[in-house]
Amino acid sequence: MAIMKPHILLSNDDGIFAPGLYAMYQALKEIADVSVVAPDSEKSAVGHAITLSDPLRVTHFEKFDSFFGHAVKGTPADCVKIAYYALLERKPDLVVSGINYGSNTGINIIYSGTVSAATEGMLLGIPSFAISLTTYKDADFSYAAKLGSRLALKILENGLPKDTLLNVNVPNVPEREIRGIAMTRMGTSTYDDKYDKRVDPHNRVYYWLTGSKIEANEGIEFDDGAIRQNYVSITPIRFDLTNYEYLHHMQQWQL
Repeated sequence: MAIMKPHILLSNDDGIFAPGLYAMYQALKEIADVSVVAPDSEKSAVGHAITLSDPLRVTHFEKFDSFFGHAVKGTPADCVKIAYYALLERKPDLVVSGINYGSNTGINIIYSGTVSAATEGMLLGIPSFAISLTTYKDADFSYAAKLGSRLALKILENGLPKDTLLNVNVPNVPEREIRGIAMTRMGTSTYDDKYDKRVDPHNRVYYWLTGSKIEANEGIEFDDGAIRQNYVSITPIRFDLTNYEYLHHMQQWQL
């Protein structure tokens, strides 16, 4: 009797056409049966939004004249949710989200559609991880894809806690320049946001979000600190947002 391969659901927020998604698919298909369900267009920074007021349109997406996956007119969280409940005949053993363009570290984790696809997998009880390459240009996904495949095997073998997903950030340098893999904390990097006020050809005012990242001066134990020193950052994250220390303080308020 043939041994059934693991089944991996692959998604992202850059869209089903993104080269990082395809690089991850190429690596994962060597170890598992891979189902691709991803947004039909870029959905960066949509967070964990799900679609309630509009129908979800799903189309077959072809690559090199053959079926590649399902393209969803929705968010990354939509993709994982509809894959689980409606599209896949076989439930996935693992959810992988990426490979994303640009780092998902510090405050980016809250905004990230890539992380949110993995978060939805975790909420459905499926071991999940998000993986990002820390660049927006001259991307070389080869090492990140190889690392993602190795990590997938490790998770399939060992599992993850039910309330935890992994957030992986890979420096965009040749493999020989990777100094190691650091198990890290979520950092405190944030943004100096600005809105550029502009006027369109019809003389209507609009605004475009700009600004720059403010990186905290943190060491290798934090996500941004690790990738700045050419370490892969792997952060276990969960979404209990309760401030337990302040909760105890509030209990003294006697409202």
